[in-house]
Amino acid sequence: MKPTKRDLRQGRILSTLAEEPTMRVKALASALEVTTETIRRDLEDLAERGLISRTYGGAMLRAPAEPVLSQRERQLVAEREAIARAAQPRLKRAKTLMIGSGATTAILAKRIAFEMNHVAVIAHSFAVATALSQNPTIRVLMVPGDYHAGEGAMHGSAAIRFLQDYTADWTILGASALSPDGPSDALIEAGDVYATMLRRSAHTMVVADHTKFDRMASARYAAWSEIELVVSDAAPEGPLARALERGEVELLVAPPR
Repeated sequence: MKPTKRDLRQGRILSTLAEEPTMRVKALASALEVTTETIRRDLEDLAERGLISRTYGGAMLRAPAEPVLSQRERQLVAEREAIARAAQPRLKRAKTLMIGSGATTAILAKRIAFEMNHVAVIAHSFAVATALSQNPTIRVLMVPGDYHAGEGAMHGSAAIRFLQDYTADWTILGASALSPDGPSDALIEAGDVYATMLRRSAHTMVVADHTKFDRMASARYAAWSEIELVVSDAAPEGPLARALERGEVELLVAPPR
């Protein structure tokens, strides 16, 4: 079937957003030489199809559906290892950590097991707990809750109640997406756990590779003002970079070797 004018226009909108992740309605209308009303209708249609997220006065691409953890662990390994090498020294004085689930946090957990001793770690991810178990001096407290098989992690009300009884020096979290509004996760249940961990810690860190930049996922778990440090393999640009600056977030860039 021959594509319609609307199909072609919406394809151009998606291509434009891939290059300029936070385009405004007026800018899109000007670039595509159509009215703002036409652009708004197109954006509503694309949002209903789950391809974009509407923002105030514009739109942003949604993060693509994430594969299960076992698949993600085989992707971007060099980038994640670089992030872990840079992030771990910031934790050297910590006695208690909270660590979220994810491929990057699991690699960081391996680094912690190799470099640190006599720390307590509160974890809801079995991959993180397994990595830490390589070091017998590290005490791991496993969060209870509802088991999510694809992520290998515990979520739900029992997990949140458990976390509310503890505090930590650092919380270290991954993210499915990083937008100017803050870090977010594809799993709503994970977002609830992450937000609780952040509230129970003195210091907060997000570890995420460059493919998460300028995207939005289902569950935003923090504003940038709540995050102290972001460690990534590259530096963001444009609106995301400005949002980190406004939130007074320290950015630590660790390019892969």
